[in-house]
Amino acid sequence: MNTTKKDIRALSLHELEAYFSSIGEKAFRARQVYEWLWNKNAHSLADMTNLSKSLREKLDEHFIINPAEIHVMQRSIDGTIKNAVKLHDGNVVESVMIPTSTRTTACVSSQVGCSLDCTFCATARLSRMRNLTPAEIVDQVVLIDKQSREYHEKPLSNIVFMGMGEPMLNYPSVTEAIRKITDEKGLGMSPRRITVSTSGIPKMITKLADENLKVRLALSLHSAIESKRNQLMPFSIKFPLSDVMESLQYWYLKTKSRITFEYIVWKGINDTDEDIQALVRFCKKVPSKVNLIQYNSIEEGGYNQASNQITERYIQLLEKNGITAKIRKSRGEDIDAACGQLANKH
Repeated sequence: MNTTKKDIRALSLHELEAYFSSIGEKAFRARQVYEWLWNKNAHSLADMTNLSKSLREKLDEHFIINPAEIHVMQRSIDGTIKNAVKLHDGNVVESVMIPTSTRTTACVSSQVGCSLDCTFCATARLSRMRNLTPAEIVDQVVLIDKQSREYHEKPLSNIVFMGMGEPMLNYPSVTEAIRKITDEKGLGMSPRRITVSTSGIPKMITKLADENLKVRLALSLHSAIESKRNQLMPFSIKFPLSDVMESLQYWYLKTKSRITFEYIVWKGINDTDEDIQALVRFCKKVPSKVNLIQYNSIEEGGYNQASNQITERYIQLLEKNGITAKIRKSRGEDIDAACGQLANKH
């Protein structure tokens, strides 16, 4: 890690142009560097071969590129890949490549550790060390795209911010990373194939709606009964479901994009008809669909997956009320890569 030079990827295009102007270079040089950084994903200033050697040496006096690198890669029997991604300061985050016959999805992290305290999630047991930079988020996407091409002979198609951390609590980096990923001068991916998953911070949901990024939104709900949700996700005491719903309604008003509710059904916790009816009422307040997620056990978790009959009961009553619902089977459980299992065991 270099502590004296600044990572050049921290500079915006405007800041790059200002720098080149200050050293007597034309503005188009900044655009060349920007393309190397965000479209060609150069990890060394020496790679920028359309710059003169003297100019590259001048850049090297002041700047560095600190790429994230795969520290450990694990492959699941179902084709899922989990990466322990090492950052320039020695911290590690985890990201996951989830392949199917029609697509490849990258599940990326936004924080080292997590700021929240969800009782069913292994990541929540890690202290939040720091937020990731936009470049560190983009690096995860680029690394998984390379893996998808290598192991499945197709490019990355979808991105979900469902890895380590709460994306809304690293809002500036997450939104800037999305812009880099979707920019034609960057990775050029469709924003409609990006989903930001949040545990529910109303003012940030409203702020994201105003960004007009055209991404999808998912909310980790797990109970539409306030007292139960507060037990499962203690931080949510600060964010009542009424406030969350108001922000979701604003989201739909601004974006016309329906919300996905992520919902785990546990035995003895939220497996009654009262729980299902509460979810039905909640869903009817805003255009939405429900993903019923398989629970993935964690050490000393104390939770158990509800029976298949209960899950089917959820599906039955939701669909009876006109609400789209499906069971989302987890991938990569054998390598602790499934939802809620990311815990930096390496």
